[in-house]
Parts: sequence; C-alpha cells; structure tokens
Amino acid sequence: METATTTYREALREALREALSADDRVFLMGEDVGKYGGSFGVSLGLVEEFGPERVRDTPLSESAFVGTGIGAAIAGMRPVVEVMTVNFSLLALDQILNNAATLRHMSGGQLSVPVVIRMTTGAGRQLAAQHSHSLEGWYAHIPGIRVLAPATLEDARGMLAPALADPDPVVIFEHGSLYNVSGELAPVEGPLDVASAAVRRSGDDVTLLTYGGSLPKVLAAADLLAGEGISAEVVDLRSLRPLDDATIMASVARTHRAVVVDEGWRTGSLAAEVSARIAEQAFYELDAPVGRVCSAEVPIPYARHLEEAALPQAEGIAAAAREAVGHRG
Repeated sequence: METATTTYREALREALREALSADDRVFLMGEDVGKYGGSFGVSLGLVEEFGPERVRDTPLSESAFVGTGIGAAIAGMRPVVEVMTVNFSLLALDQILNNAATLRHMSGGQLSVPVVIRMTTGAGRQLAAQHSHSLEGWYAHIPGIRVLAPATLEDARGMLAPALADPDPVVIFEHGSLYNVSGELAPVEGPLDVASAAVRRSGDDVTLLTYGGSLPKVLAAADLLAGEGISAEVVDLRSLRPLDDATIMASVARTHRAVVVDEGWRTGSLAAEVSARIAEQAFYELDAPVGRVCSAEVPIPYARHLEEAALPQAEGIAAAAREAVGHRG
C-alpha cells in the first residue's frame, strides 16, 4: 500500500474531513475554527468544504460552547468541540466534570453524552504560562470520560473515529510541539485500537513510559542510551484514562526497571499514578525504584532557555534511565 508524506496537523485535518463526510451528525465547533482555520491551522479549509453549519465559529466563552456541545450530543448529534489550549479548558471544567462526565451515572444510564473535546496542550513554543501547561493528569482523574493523547501521525489520524463512536465523552490532547512534525503515513487499514498502549521501541534494560509530546524526547533518550549499551523499551501510553495496565506491567516484567516521563508537574501527576500502579502490580518484578522525569514545579516560563530548563529533555530522561540501570544486581 502506498504511503504519503504528511504532518501531524494534516493528519488531524484528514480525520476531521473523513468524520464530517461520513456522518451528517458530526460538526466541528470552537474558537476560530472557521475562516481562520483554527488557532493552530488544523481546520484550515474545512468551512469552505462543509459550510458554516458544520464548521461553526463560537464566541470566546469556553463554558458556553462546551456546554452547547454537550447539549447537542445529548440531542443526538456528534459534536467535535475544539478548545484553543488546555489552560483555557479550565473555564469549561464545570461543564466537562459536572455535566458531561456525570450525566450517564446521574440519569441511571438513560443519557449518553457522545461529545469529543479536542485541545492543544504542552509547552516548548514560547507561549508562556497561560498557554503552555500540561494538565492531562487532571482530566485523567475524572471518571466518566476517556482521555487520549495521540503522539504519532497514525494516532493523530486514527483516534477521532473511535472517539466519535464512543457513547461517552472523549477528551483528546494534541501537543502543540507535534503539529509541524512530518513523516510517512500509510493508508488506513482498519479501526484504531485506542484502548491499548503501544511499544514504540523494544528493549531489555529499562522501560521508559510516556505519552504525547514527550514521546520524541523519550525516543531520542533511547538513542543516547543505545550508544552506551543500554537497551531501553519505550511505551507510549496513548490512552491516559483508562490506562492500559497490562502493557505497562508486561514491559516492566521484561526490563525490571521503569522511568515515567510526564510533562505535567511531579506532585499529584499522571507519572505518580503510573508509578503507584507499577508498585502495586509489579513490585516484585522491580530491580530498582521507579523513576520519574517531570516538569519543574513552576509556571512555564516565556524565555526559551528557561522554558527548556523547566521541561523534560532527552539528556535528563537518559540520566534517570542510567540511574535505574545502575541498580543492576
């Protein structure tokens, strides 16, 4: 089958195009998604193709338009709601937590809320503190929603369709540093399995677990380690709620060491949850304490050198892996 060179941004756009074409109930709504093409260019050209009824610009009120999307989903539509950045999604957290995530439970199973909420997350682009945080762990804390983090071109294209088919709310986090990443993308071969983590690189000495925008850094760290004779296995979590415990524990059982890389803050982080699960389920497989590499506990700085210092980087990830492997018996 032929492959095509594309970008993460274009893969997301193709997924939206396919969804809008396949189902008249699907529509896209959010800030500047129409003629402007989305704040990060993902929806460029879609309003010309599908019209303003299917690609809807909204007022700058996250609570209002996320709530509208929830109502449309309850009424039988399949809305895709775009929130400009994860920081701004906090203005809609009441709608997501108190409405979307709870209505199936509170209605005794009578109501479904099949809404998909996309948002840009993460730092590394000098957009300062109000546009750069990684709050995926906050959403992964909420029962009643599925949380996805596409890190590859295949996942960027493939996660939307199963998300739209889910009867419950799905939140998809797109890391801003990935939009320009390009590569070869093969034609679709079937539905994407969004429930499973993916082993992106096999290894024997240490498991590096991550998701989203940190995956390229973790793969770079694995390359550094390979040059030193350390074989690192890289696991892309992909689904942050629910987590794929089976793949995580199987990898730890092979390597007997684990380092979790998370762009969120260390305290109360998704990395802490993954570490705790490893301790609960695979304690006797471990030959070293579980390591964590997270962002510095500060608001993300604007200055590039400070921003880079605050974020997990390949050398720091490699250093944590070396420390874990240093515990060889």
